[in-house]
Amino acid sequence: MPSLHQPAGQSPLGLTASQVRARIQAGQVNTPPESPTKSVKRIVLENLFSFFNLIFFIIAGFLIAVGSFGELIFLLVVAANTAIGIIQELHAKKKLDALSLLSAPRAQVIRDSKVTTIPTADLVKDDLVVLSAGNQIAADAKVVSGSVQVNESLITGESDEISKGVGSELLSGSFVVSGKCYAILTHVGADSYASQLTNEAKKSKKNHLPGMMRSLNRLLIAIGILIVPIGGMLFYRQTSLLGLSLKEGVETTAAAVIGMIPEGLYLMVSLALAASVLRLAAQNTLVQDLKCTETLARVDVLCVDKTGTITQPEMAYCGMLPLATQVTEAQLEKLLSDFVSNMEPDNETMQALQKSLRSDTARKALQVLGFSSETKYSAVSYGGQESYVLGAPEFILGAEGYAPYRSVAEEAMADGSRVLLFAACQPGPNGRGISSPLPLAFVLLRNPVRENAKETFAYFHAQGVTVKVISGDNPVTVSAAAREAGIEGADRYVDASTLETYEDIEAACEEYNVFGRVKPNQKKLLIQALQSNKHTVAMTGDGVNDVLALKEADCSVAMASGSDVAAQISDLVLMNSDFSSMPSVVAEGRRVINNIERAASLYLVKNIFSLILAVISITAVFSYPLSPSQLTLMSLLSIGIPSLILALEPNENLVSGKFLRNAIVRALPAAFTDLFIIIFVLLFQQAFQISNNEISTITALLVTIVGFFMVWRVAKPVNRLHLGMMGGLILALLFIIAVIPGLFSLSPLSFGGILVLTVFILLIPSVIWLLNKALEGLSLLFHKASGGKYTA
Repeated sequence: MPSLHQPAGQSPLGLTASQVRARIQAGQVNTPPESPTKSVKRIVLENLFSFFNLIFFIIAGFLIAVGSFGELIFLLVVAANTAIGIIQELHAKKKLDALSLLSAPRAQVIRDSKVTTIPTADLVKDDLVVLSAGNQIAADAKVVSGSVQVNESLITGESDEISKGVGSELLSGSFVVSGKCYAILTHVGADSYASQLTNEAKKSKKNHLPGMMRSLNRLLIAIGILIVPIGGMLFYRQTSLLGLSLKEGVETTAAAVIGMIPEGLYLMVSLALAASVLRLAAQNTLVQDLKCTETLARVDVLCVDKTGTITQPEMAYCGMLPLATQVTEAQLEKLLSDFVSNMEPDNETMQALQKSLRSDTARKALQVLGFSSETKYSAVSYGGQESYVLGAPEFILGAEGYAPYRSVAEEAMADGSRVLLFAACQPGPNGRGISSPLPLAFVLLRNPVRENAKETFAYFHAQGVTVKVISGDNPVTVSAAAREAGIEGADRYVDASTLETYEDIEAACEEYNVFGRVKPNQKKLLIQALQSNKHTVAMTGDGVNDVLALKEADCSVAMASGSDVAAQISDLVLMNSDFSSMPSVVAEGRRVINNIERAASLYLVKNIFSLILAVISITAVFSYPLSPSQLTLMSLLSIGIPSLILALEPNENLVSGKFLRNAIVRALPAAFTDLFIIIFVLLFQQAFQISNNEISTITALLVTIVGFFMVWRVAKPVNRLHLGMMGGLILALLFIIAVIPGLFSLSPLSFGGILVLTVFILLIPSVIWLLNKALEGLSLLFHKASGGKYTA
């Protein structure tokens, strides 16, 4: 028999309270080096001294220097945005810290001869800890009693299970696959791997920014580079060549620079994602990576395990199917009872069997081999030639030996039962492996399918998300459970043990929806194969065997009731461990990303036309027509208020396409309408002898009204909320014109000015319509030219 160990003896007493206090005073505590969330000071400083805030402060300094105090109203918006950002992040920090505390890794420790559970951060050097299957090893340790099999993949990258007996070193960052032991901590805190486990695991995870955040960063960098030369040339042109005063030159240049900055866009994205985190927290979902909200919204393949996801996590023993005529059913049940009574309840299968079969009068085994996910069996020996094995029949018997019993097993599997083989056996050559297995009975277990499983998977099917079931169980059993849960394509299954190469896996990942007998490293390869086929993949899991796949997935989702390490490295943790909450999580991701995308186009209208107008103003014979306060009017009424309202709406459409391209394409018609209107208004200035102040007011009102048309377009389909919003925005503009025009540098208009304003207001719908049609035509041409690859 391989790796059979003596049953664990009595555990030591552990540290006393006074010894614990002494080690705490000596700093020998397993404290992580830093909090996973930002400090209050960091939150305040990052929001206050952002790149664009610094630009605004510099602009404000120039305006103050030339006495243009009336143009500083934009600072109110900057201050409000900064304050909202700080408050929102502090609120999110408070919520996330509370949730993180609930899901913080914990360990069983013996102190003063008593077993207690404490956070791993409270462990001290020389603590005696109890380790069993699924536990993360939180600090370096040495086994003093019992034995375990551990997986050190988080450190070494190798998924092989390693046996650890008395005297063996345990590396923090590894995790226990099977068995149970007592171990003394040898290195804690900064001296061990444990304090760096989460960071190291996340470093090994794909950490590329999703499309939206990556596009925004590129946009901000590009604008940051352009602002300085454009602003400098524009100021020189306005003052030196067009003869504007220093004050006028500073005001017009400040307006152009402010118009080019998408200050509200980045803030809106951050706030929307932070608000999404809080909404998910209210649904018992801990978000550990803010960026995963977008990734989840783009997911088109969801990989799930059978146990705990499709089925309830609690397994139940359903009886036996006798295979040997020379042994009665009563004798078989006694043999099985003795077998399970000698095993540690370190996995769900053994826990279910012990719940029904454990006996206090069972024979004591001389040697015990705990279950291994590599060998797929466990075994006991009573001495002499009497040994028994329990596990996957095809692994114990081999393909040829299993053939006579396959039909009986598969008939049970077809009903959703998990089938294990209980057999007598002999130790293999040199005490390794097993030989001459004699089948005694099939042992039947079952995980009932969750009540809400059908509804949950029906949602994903309706949303265009393909569900792939990846399980270590027999594929027939997994297929039956998937079929009962209503998973599309559940009848297409494959035994992963037959997939020998990566090419086999890559071919199978598109053909099959159910994978059985999957080993931990194969789960990772399946995720990679799906990604290589251009899928965005989410993976749910709760066990140590899911860790490699969770790290590889674009978005990883763990159950809080699962292993510590799975929860720590995942992007999302379902605190209620209920997979039925996943539809609401996906819906929230899609809602926030879709709404950000359409609201982003409102911001980009101002940025696009301001940038182009500033460049034109450098070479043209007219001065930049807008002031900072007038752009603030446009930003407030046609961008800020409507974007906040639109961001709250439901939207569960599948997120597709490039974020920035989609937003720019939406913004172009309105941006070019603004440009067209402003240029022609400036041409009318000479014909109607309109003053610069009137022209500035006319252009400010026109770009605001163009913004209203843009809001109307992105708000479709129209509902009562949208109608109310548009009515409120129009009333707000009329109130500003009538009551507080000076606050936004709006001047009274002459008859000629009113006439020009009226004519161009009437032209706006036609210009936007023509530009929309032209853009649609260009998009169609690009679509055909690219062979269907380009879609606007």
